[in-house]
Amino acid sequence: MQPYSPSNLVEQLSRNSTPYFDPLAKIHWDLLSTGQFWLPPEAISLNGVPAFMALPTETRRRLSQYEFLNFVDAGLWLEGIFMERIIHTMRSRCNNRATLRYRLHELREEAGHSLMFVELMERSGLASPPRRFPRFLLADIFGRHAPMESAGFWLAILIGEEMPDRLNRYLRRHSADICPAIVEMSTAHVIDEARHIAYALEVLKERLVRLPALARFVLKPIAHKMISQFIELFYYPTPALYEIAGLTPGSSWARAARSNPERAAFVGHCLEPTLQLLRDRGLDLRLNRPAI
Repeated sequence: MQPYSPSNLVEQLSRNSTPYFDPLAKIHWDLLSTGQFWLPPEAISLNGVPAFMALPTETRRRLSQYEFLNFVDAGLWLEGIFMERIIHTMRSRCNNRATLRYRLHELREEAGHSLMFVELMERSGLASPPRRFPRFLLADIFGRHAPMESAGFWLAILIGEEMPDRLNRYLRRHSADICPAIVEMSTAHVIDEARHIAYALEVLKERLVRLPALARFVLKPIAHKMISQFIELFYYPTPALYEIAGLTPGSSWARAARSNPERAAFVGHCLEPTLQLLRDRGLDLRLNRPAI
């Protein structure tokens, strides 16, 4: 057996990615239904808020669908950034063929996820949620402009892959509560992201080992800000999303979500494994409650 090394990991991940399964063709789209929840009730931002719990099941179910679409739209944005950078690597010629091969596997898989997300949006018949990914977000800045071999770039990639992965894993554990097609989407995503996260972790580990103490000190508040922004994007919908889901006025429901202790507990449950990964690498981070 070969001793472990980063190059061995890249080769192993490429071998695991070689039998490609196109998620667009793999999902049983005939199982997609707006008559079922797309998020488990506990994963909805207003779960536990008395006024929301008193609403008809149909209304609560519809919000679960729009919140999942918001999650999917965030995935399109994130994967678009990563695909853009992989293509740039090809243009600038990556000298390590093993690394280039694996990144091309990632490109194929991320493109498959994005096609899967677009297919869901089209088949759902639901209005698209308003986009909310301005370019001043740190993840966008680091993802698009930081050197691809820098610690900052791979920190942004790791956080951007880890956070949605934890929610997808939660959906799989509660598959009996939601639409089977959504479970299949989450499963397809989790399988591929396990490899992507393993690669990002390894690259980030290498970068952090070589990072000077001062640079590591500067990176910690950047990581904290990135996580806070991702929490906003993934877990706290805008008033406009509540509006298109039929909950008006949207601003009142958005405030209710932000002050909802059950939501804060759910976010903490999903995010703790990601925070622990970063703590293990010397970035000791804690969650803050969102501003109301």
